[in-house]
Amino acid sequence: MTALRWGLLSTARIGGALAHGARATDAAEVVSVASRDEGRARAHAALIGASRWHGSYEALLADPELDAVYNPLPNSMHAEWSIKALQAGKHVLCEKPLGRRVADVEEAFDAADASGRVLAEGFMWRHTPQAAKLRELLDSGAIGTLRSIRAGFSFPLTDQQDIRMLRALDGGSLMDLGCYCVSGARFITGAEPERVHGEQVIGGDGVDVAFAATLRFPGDVLAQFECSFQAARRHDLEAVGEEGVIRLSDPWHGREPVIELRRDGDDGVERIEVEAVDAYAAELEEFARVAAGSPPRWGREDALAQAAIIQALYASAEAGETP
Repeated sequence: MTALRWGLLSTARIGGALAHGARATDAAEVVSVASRDEGRARAHAALIGASRWHGSYEALLADPELDAVYNPLPNSMHAEWSIKALQAGKHVLCEKPLGRRVADVEEAFDAADASGRVLAEGFMWRHTPQAAKLRELLDSGAIGTLRSIRAGFSFPLTDQQDIRMLRALDGGSLMDLGCYCVSGARFITGAEPERVHGEQVIGGDGVDVAFAATLRFPGDVLAQFECSFQAARRHDLEAVGEEGVIRLSDPWHGREPVIELRRDGDDGVERIEVEAVDAYAAELEEFARVAAGSPPRWGREDALAQAAIIQALYASAEAGETP
């Protein structure tokens, strides 16, 4: 597989995680970084081992040596700069969530179609052996008929100037953390919810610092999740069936990829250890396959559905209704 040459659109810390993943695979090479401050771009390039840097986002998009762009800009800039990158002839991996409005996500994929380039939403957790094993267990009937899902993701965030606390940048706990829980519930069910209900706690400069939701899926499957910038660190995902329970204590990062399986009637819990891999490396390998012509496992329709659910959850929380 020919390695795609990547440019990072900003010096966001998560870009360093992607660069680390690129070093773990032959499918990707991070060669350039952009910032609105050239000195900052130069320093970040040295930090992650990139050979070039640019003092503007536009300059990076004009770089003829790049095949693809990673977009970890603030949420409010995801669709806009992904579209600009696609129009510049680059493939784009946009950090999750691609958007909180369906119309923005649709416009971005229209740009991808028009340019003949790949656009993907960056939920790296779905590409790991842990996620594959979860899918295998569910499909094999390990817990019988699925009945409910529980998920959580939280950590304390006290910096009021953090971009995740700013309304103008589409901050909020649902956008940063809860989107993983939505993704997890959709992954487990393999379906889209029929209706959703959300409740939020407002903080920062007007963003949700905590969010709780219920999603009703076909077959009377109920999924519930909580995300928060006000609670202790937590990340878990649980699928409950008629005959057992599957629990992942580290679903989103997979640094300790152990799946716990408890079958109804058994006294103990079976611990299934799964290979630990760099989730970003796995994501970059999948992206390279799609860029080479393989059909995407998660493409336009998946990203549109994710945005539709987020949009509906915010509408529910703001209106006190269940769309």
